[in-house]
Amino acid sequence: MRLSISIGEPAGVGLEVTLKALRSKDLPSSLIPILYGPSELISSQSLLQGQEVHIIQEATQATAGRLNLVHLPMNGMVLSGKPDSDSGDTAFHSLERAFADVRNGITDALVTAPIDKKNIQREGFHFPGHTEYLAEGTCTEDFLMLLISGSLRVGVVTGHIPLKDISKRLTQEAILSKIRVLDQSLRRDFGIANPRIAVFGLNPHAGDGGLLGQEEIEVIHPAIEAAEADGIQAIGPLPADGFFGSGAQKDFDGILGMYHDQGLVPFKALSFGSGVNFTAGLPIIRCSPDHGTAYDIAGKGEADERSMIEAIQMACAIHEHRVKKA
Repeated sequence: MRLSISIGEPAGVGLEVTLKALRSKDLPSSLIPILYGPSELISSQSLLQGQEVHIIQEATQATAGRLNLVHLPMNGMVLSGKPDSDSGDTAFHSLERAFADVRNGITDALVTAPIDKKNIQREGFHFPGHTEYLAEGTCTEDFLMLLISGSLRVGVVTGHIPLKDISKRLTQEAILSKIRVLDQSLRRDFGIANPRIAVFGLNPHAGDGGLLGQEEIEVIHPAIEAAEADGIQAIGPLPADGFFGSGAQKDFDGILGMYHDQGLVPFKALSFGSGVNFTAGLPIIRCSPDHGTAYDIAGKGEADERSMIEAIQMACAIHEHRVKKA
């Protein structure tokens, strides 16, 4: 399996965790990893520790058992923990080339190291993050950011938007779309024949019968009913506050929250350092570690590679599921 890996923001820990992860013996021996970035940046890493860098012009030249690198030009110098326009350029061009190869079928999946969402903004990238960039690049209207750790799979209806805008973005159509994407992904990408999906309410105690808000009655419940009419096992609206504390997540194959922190705060509390960000609904496979650039420890060799290992393993596993379904 050929795997494209974008190096992310080079002033952060993305390259460090990638190089560490690729030394792991837990990765498939048949994996052909392909990094995209300046050879000067890769070769200067003390983390290579004897890894042979195979510099290539095209991903088709990559071979197993080596650290394959599609060389890209480098502007300026990169200083650990100090992002600038040059490091943002490197992050963007790495992502752009890696994405092009997987989109064109040259590689089988994409793993993205963390970017700095502000520093990467430039011509060609005016998006809140990877998810929206990849969705537009594949002409995908219905997609879902899905955080995964073992059997815990958490998605959210609204992603990177201000809290004040959440309620007006929660339409029946938007919620139903995310339920459908989650159901389809659980079947296609994870091999679950008849998944059970927990759907959270928006308000405290899921609105308390309308006492604390009407969104559950007017928007969320009708979306769940529509999903059930499609044959989807969607249960809710459920109160979010006691859900994880009671262990209720063990009874579901997927969980859908209404907004970013409602789903990601408990997820990261339970699995920080080992979670994977997967973009469900795309025609391509894209996974990423669940952490950010971690500028405070960049260049110190302290970054934990477990989440990157999990992201690579998951990309391989999802590829196998899709091949079997094809």
